[in-house]
Amino acid sequence: MSDINAFFNSIRAGDIAAVQAHLDRDASLASAQNTSGVSAVLFSVYNGRREIRDLLLAHGAVLQLHDAAAVGSLARVEELLAKQAAGAKAFSPDRFPAVALAAVFGHLEVVRYLAAQGADINAVSTNGTGYTALTGAVASGHTAIVEWLLQHGANANYRYASGYSPLLTAAANGYLEIVKLLLACGADPHAVTNDGKSAIGLATERKHTEVVAFLQSHSA
Repeated sequence: MSDINAFFNSIRAGDIAAVQAHLDRDASLASAQNTSGVSAVLFSVYNGRREIRDLLLAHGAVLQLHDAAAVGSLARVEELLAKQAAGAKAFSPDRFPAVALAAVFGHLEVVRYLAAQGADINAVSTNGTGYTALTGAVASGHTAIVEWLLQHGANANYRYASGYSPLLTAAANGYLEIVKLLLACGADPHAVTNDGKSAIGLATERKHTEVVAFLQSHSA
């Protein structure tokens, strides 16, 4: 197994001691990429390894735009876009829009800045997931980001994997305030997934009683 593969496996496992040992042997690994072009920093974020993310940053990991968006480094985003303004529309090597990465990981100021610099907040991931900034923010429960995106033209009725809409995802996850925001912005309360599940059905199935009650009152 190569050092890079072992390094990424240590990140995935959350083995901070092993990650540190790799960095002690080769500090450049902090900026390493895997075979898919995903950086160690972004990989740590994807795997929910915050301590490892911070360790990599402390060891001088060089952030590309999508990395900076995912970790919420507005200063680095600003620095990179000052050199190449078109980068606001950039996608990560695994084909997520940078603005969607900022949204899914909860970085509203980065979302705002990227949008101000020309990012399309409705840009769709081109890796088969169909994710957008709004679907990411909804799935992660970032209410303030959902609200901002909806106020700035995000499509409340966008459909993606298995026919889910933002409302269906919010109902399934029990995010009542997000459900309210989506309905207020024109989300279709009658939308169903490809296998016929409604927002009320999903919320009922997962025992989100407050969401069920609200949806029932809204449709009354």
